[in-house]
Amino acid sequence: MLAAWLALSIAATPWPALAQQKAKVWRLGYLGDGSAAVRAGDLRQFRLGMAELGYVEGRNLVMDVRWTEADPDGRSRIANEFVKADVDVIVTHGAQAALAAKAATQTIPIVVAVSSDFIANGLVRSLARPGGNLTGLTDQVADLAAKEVQLLKEALPKLQLAGVLWDSDNPNANGIAVDTQDAARKLGLRLLLVPLKKPSEIGKSFEVLTTGGAGAVIVIHSPLTVGNRAQIAEFALNNRMAMIGAPVQFSEAGALLSYGPDLPKYFRYAAVTVDKILKGAKPGDVPIEQPLKFEFVINLNTAQALGIEIPRSLLMRADRLIGTPATRKIEP
Repeated sequence: MLAAWLALSIAATPWPALAQQKAKVWRLGYLGDGSAAVRAGDLRQFRLGMAELGYVEGRNLVMDVRWTEADPDGRSRIANEFVKADVDVIVTHGAQAALAAKAATQTIPIVVAVSSDFIANGLVRSLARPGGNLTGLTDQVADLAAKEVQLLKEALPKLQLAGVLWDSDNPNANGIAVDTQDAARKLGLRLLLVPLKKPSEIGKSFEVLTTGGAGAVIVIHSPLTVGNRAQIAEFALNNRMAMIGAPVQFSEAGALLSYGPDLPKYFRYAAVTVDKILKGAKPGDVPIEQPLKFEFVINLNTAQALGIEIPRSLLMRADRLIGTPATRKIEP
């Protein structure tokens, strides 16, 4: 009877409809805020996540990947191009790109792979029920300012003046800069704030920090600083300056310390959110995912290069140490 029922069901369904259902190809617009050269790893993780869920590019998935290349106008331009192309979902990251996508469409679903402070930036009404056409994942780095200042001060107890490098065009970064000042004031640490708006200004920014006498630098998380973390870490090392930043990829790039989320995991998990939407979920009903854990990483190779002896108490609290055992200066 079951076989007969299946046969009748198939016979009752027009063959063109069956062929169309089988050949469904989803179209995603990937708005990368930065350049492929420095953020290719994030895109690779997202693609891996999609592949794990059964989406094969060229078969049932087409991804239109575009990069802003540090051009602020590129965010709105690319978002509007995706709207004209009528993609099924727009995937992006960072508050500025998310705001550009939201301004471009109120109907096409938007998945923000990672951003900070969705509510303060006006992206959603609440994390539990975002509403509208946007959802995603938050790294909550806006809540880490006090912790970063504390860790830096513990690593360098004699530090009196630290620099702060941040993208002054980024709303999240501006808020974190204020929180960083408040945290530093409580610990008696003076700050030298140096704004950064494009990669070509990194060298000049470190000249200002060095001339100003900064003994270390706090790099505030944003697509600009994360995307250029290797260059920033190189300048910090060349200027004999200890550096802390979030996410953990800062330490992997050469920063002395980092405290925050493991960023590539967000892009991989963003595929799960996209999958929910492609299967019929409304973005406004999909909660904003929050991090379960932050990692504290110490780069012992950088500590050795700078001649810094990390206190044992700090080493024991680290989730990960980058460097060989020979570089670890742990006294009994």
